[in-house]
Amino acid sequence: MLNNKKNIKKKKTITTKNTKVKQLTKKERVLEEEKRLRESFENLSDKKILNIVDGLIIRASYMRVQLEIYENDLTEKGYIELFSQSEDLEPYERERPVARLYNALNKNYQTIIKQLIDLIPKNIQEDDDGFEDFCKE
Repeated sequence: MLNNKKNIKKKKTITTKNTKVKQLTKKERVLEEEKRLRESFENLSDKKILNIVDGLIIRASYMRVQLEIYENDLTEKGYIELFSQSEDLEPYERERPVARLYNALNKNYQTIIKQLIDLIPKNIQEDDDGFEDFCKE
């Protein structure tokens, strides 16, 4: 099981344009992600939508950083582990619990991102290139 306090103290190396290396804590990474997502919604004027967006951005930011942590763990240790109920029984392969957590969190993250995109007014989402009209023909 993952220890949240341990994960908060872990730092991720970020390379900047000046090629200097900067260490970010989990909390700093979440705040950076919030900032990145908020920039996408800075042109919204509807206060009701802004209130909804705020909560979704906070959740999505946390989820993205946590997904990165899970991805690193899965890359390092794999999706499958040998498991045994006791020393007397032969171990068998099973899906690691972090793999299940990753899949569930990823599904929820994708849902939140979809909700955020759907809250962006159509004229802000993209310029009309005529593709939708073409598909309707």
